This record gives sequence, C-alpha cells and structure tokens, in this order.
Amino acid sequence: MSRLDELIAELCPDGVEYHRLIDVCDEIIVPMRDRPKDLSGPIPWCRIEDKEGQFFNGSLSGLGVSEETIQKMNLKIFPTGTVICSCSASIGAYAINTKPLITNQTFIGLVCGKKVFNKYLLYYMETQTAYLLSQASTGTIPYISRKKFEEMRVPVPPLEVQREIVRVLDNFTFLSAELSAELSAELSARRKQYEYYRNELLSFDSDTKIMPLSEVADVFRGEYITQKGSKSGNIPVILGGQEPAYYIDKANHEGEIVVVARSGVSAGFVSYWNQPIFVTDGFGYEARKGIAIPKYLYYALKRKEPELNAMKRGAGVPHVSGEMLGKVELSVPSIAVQERLVSVLDNFDAICTNLNIGLPAEIEARQKQYEYYRDLLLTFAETGSTLATDR
Repeated sequence: MSRLDELIAELCPDGVEYHRLIDVCDEIIVPMRDRPKDLSGPIPWCRIEDKEGQFFNGSLSGLGVSEETIQKMNLKIFPTGTVICSCSASIGAYAINTKPLITNQTFIGLVCGKKVFNKYLLYYMETQTAYLLSQASTGTIPYISRKKFEEMRVPVPPLEVQREIVRVLDNFTFLSAELSAELSAELSARRKQYEYYRNELLSFDSDTKIMPLSEVADVFRGEYITQKGSKSGNIPVILGGQEPAYYIDKANHEGEIVVVARSGVSAGFVSYWNQPIFVTDGFGYEARKGIAIPKYLYYALKRKEPELNAMKRGAGVPHVSGEMLGKVELSVPSIAVQERLVSVLDNFDAICTNLNIGLPAEIEARQKQYEYYRDLLLTFAETGSTLATDR
C-alpha cells in the first residue's frame, strides 16, 4: 500500500467533499479588458507566450506597468502563488506565478485559501480542460465567464492528501520531463545524423551532371486566395509552412509536386506533396520525366534550403523570386541512382519525422501516461460513497 493509499484510508475513507471554487479561493481575479498604453514599468505584464511549463516567472519580453498606471487604471495584481487559468483563446493553459504580475483579460486568477494548496488546484485544473471548453461561449473567440469558474466544483481532500498527491505528480512530472528531454535530445541527434547522411548521399563527384532548376523541373505558380473568400473543405492550402495553412473545397494541383514558399519568414521552405492541394504563396516544381523523379527533386532542394532562404529580398515582407530559384544548380545523376537514393532517404526520414513511430511517439506516450495517472489521482467520489478509482 502506498503512502497515498494509507492517507486516504485514514483521513477520507468514505470519499471527499466537493466545493465550489468561490468557496475554496480567497479571491477570483478577472483582469480589466483595457491594455495599458505604457508597458515599460516594473510590474511584469504577462501573456501566454511568457508561460514556462507550470509557471509564470515574469515577462520574457520585458513588458511591465508602473504603480502609477496600476492606480490610474485600477489594474488587478495577481499575488505570488495565484493559479492562473486561461479563460479565452488559449483555454487549457494553466500556471502559477512566482512573483506579483498583471495579465490581460485572457486569464483569470484563482487565489487559494486555507482549504486547498495552489499546486494541487493547478493539477486539478489541468484535468478540467474538456469541461471548461464545454462551458465556453460560442463565437469567434471562446470565453468562459467568471461565474462559470466560481461555480466549478472541486474535490477537496484533507491537506495531507493534497500534499501527497502533489508530491507524487511533481516527481512524475520531473521524471517525465527529464525523460522527454533525453528523448528530444536523441531525436535531435538523429535528425542531425539524417541531415549529415542526406548531404553526403547527395554529394557527387565532378562527373555528375549539373543543371539549373529551370531545366530539371517545370514551375507551377501558386494562385492568390484568402480563407475568408473560400469554402471550407478537405483540400490543404499550401502557404509556406510545414503544415497546411487551412483547408478548402478545391485544388489547383494533383499528383507529386515540390513546393517552395515564396515570401515571409518561411520563404525558401521546401515541402513535398502527393495529393490534391491548393498552392498559393509559393512555387510548385514538377520534375521533368527522364531527368528527375519528384522525390529526388525534393531531397535535392531540401538540402539547399538554407541557400534558398538566404535569397530573400525586399523590405516589409521579404520574398524569393522565381527567376532566382530557376537558376539554382542541382546535381542530377541517372534515374536509377536517384531511385536508390530516395529509397534510403525515405527510410531514414520516416524514422526521424513520422509521429507514429520512433522517438516522437515515445515522447507522446510519456505525456499521455502522465495525464492518465494525474487524472486517476485527482478523481474522487463525494463523501458518503467509495473512492471513484481503485488505487
């Protein structure tokens, strides 16, 4: 029998009481909607980007407000140790602040009283994301009112039980984070190894034919489109990033194609597609039959991605031109050699990037394991019945 089992058997053998959040918190803070114009003061002004794991340690961007601004706007300061919960666009984000700070209206602050530890409440709130989403108002941006938070019912076991649950979950979180860090480091090493071998495999001697991209592939220019002016569907819109920007109901290309992003931060990013897609702010390249196969063209251009990205020109939103891309020189071995290289690189690429196998799947499994045990530890029956889970 674990220490937690012993405490439950001794202190709450018949279940625990559930209380409304408003009854276990000393205060529930809802920030003002107005954003201060001057954000150069000493009191941190935190946004979702400032969350570091389970904590808000201050503003990573250096934003802050002055005492004068706080008094003038009657801003609410979250005292140290507040459980801060997202109540708007980023519902599901929770953290405890390690210093007094101020946030905007996308957060609500739960200042714990004597009945509940803040870390225990933080872990419990993490289990309630699905419930909170179901309570959010519908609209462009979901929102959960203060009233909905106040009426939330929370299991409140004795403090000794809360403390032990926190200890167990803290240890699990630490070990899980440590293992995930090791797995992530291993995955990063694998990817670097993959890039090294890809570059080695795609390095040829002087006898290999060198050709400009314009002679290796036919270019397909993307079409202008907006999400607002399109109908939703299942055709991915390729705008420039690694993932589709959104999905619509029509395609402008089918079959194998290599897409190079045209503008913005991702200009020069190379992606491969073999399905109906809609190419917008990018150039699509179709390998010419007998000269190159599509997947080889992808790997050859992917190797040159830093070079493509460095071609960006222009103020405001930088872009790469089709003319410059067309002049990029590629090594073009025989089709038989291309096929062998693609086979090797496809296998290596799958190990490194496929979320269904290898290390990424292991990292995801660890997170799911943590969530399972966290939810199990924080599930109780109300007083008068047995515990809801068999520990």
